[in-house]
Amino acid sequence: MKRIIFLLAAVLMAVGMVSAQGAKKAVLTVEQNVYDFGTIKEADGPVSHLFTVKNTGDAPLVMTRVIASCGCTSPEWPKEPIAPGKTADVKVTFDPEGRPGMFAKTIAIYSNGKRGSYILTIRGKVIGK
Repeated sequence: MKRIIFLLAAVLMAVGMVSAQGAKKAVLTVEQNVYDFGTIKEADGPVSHLFTVKNTGDAPLVMTRVIASCGCTSPEWPKEPIAPGKTADVKVTFDPEGRPGMFAKTIAIYSNGKRGSYILTIRGKVIGK
């Protein structure tokens, strides 16, 4: 009797492992994760860039939050899930007001498609007024 119970428990564990390995997952990928604005003029105001995010997994991708490293940078992202194989844009806007010189800012994307965060970077040089 004990052998049957042990054998049944072993079979159930093996089935659980196989089904967990076959679980569908979202995968966040970005072809270009660094964008260089080059030289921009402070007087011209904010500049923006669109990063294209793709779900290369087989489950819907949900971006739960997107955080910029500085208040001078603001991200906009879709709140709805991204279907497998589909893309969406993350718009990043940088305000050069009062920030002459070189800059490099990071944007962290948190999602169900990657453990931790996925980092995007914008950089460039601001020429004062």
